[in-house]
Amino acid sequence: MPPKQRLTGVRRTRRTLWAIAAAALAIFSQACARRPQARVPAPPRIGTTSEGIASWYGDPYHGRRAANGETYDMDQLTAAHRTWPFDTIVRVTNLSNQRSVNVRITDRGPFVDGRVIDLSRAAAREIGMIGPGTVKVRLTVIGFDRHTPQSVNEGIDSGRAGFAVQVGAFRDRERAEALRVEMERKFGHARVASRPGDPVWRVLVGREETLSEAEGLAARLREQGTDGFAVRLDQ
Repeated sequence: MPPKQRLTGVRRTRRTLWAIAAAALAIFSQACARRPQARVPAPPRIGTTSEGIASWYGDPYHGRRAANGETYDMDQLTAAHRTWPFDTIVRVTNLSNQRSVNVRITDRGPFVDGRVIDLSRAAAREIGMIGPGTVKVRLTVIGFDRHTPQSVNEGIDSGRAGFAVQVGAFRDRERAEALRVEMERKFGHARVASRPGDPVWRVLVGREETLSEAEGLAARLREQGTDGFAVRLDQ
């Protein structure tokens, strides 16, 4: 083939390849643009209530970083909840003596099945549960700090939205990884999570957009012999 014809063929091939690449990029960009972003889960409505067992925590967590990034101070009126957003204001009533205290959600927990809230030492003292350690309580959502989203449509952040099912918590990273591998093999999506200053590795299964979907996943896991409970994904 003469050099001039060969050069023309090379140029045509290059133009064809560039056209194919541009078309593929356009299709990919359109698909990404149409992909729905995960929305920040809606907070509970004011007046929402629940009942269950409360516990409290102090040392060795005092002075460590809470899940919302603040330093945990056991002498402040705060609490840990598995799914309600940070800065939710909750009235906690001890059903054995009717004493109440208002707390702000700053942390995640309690990671013990059957418990609904972990109070700071100060909050536990206010309702007379330091001695017993655990009591039955009623939780009532009474408000939100100004930073708490008031609507599912306020703010979109796919990195923070959603819920999962916690199936284990370990101080040994290797044990957590072993369970993650097992869960991933059985259910397709599992990971190990931790936060700075907390020596516990938690194994999470799934990523659901709503609490009810996560609770449904937890029910399906229990049917297959794996205990777990729904937790909110904050990071």
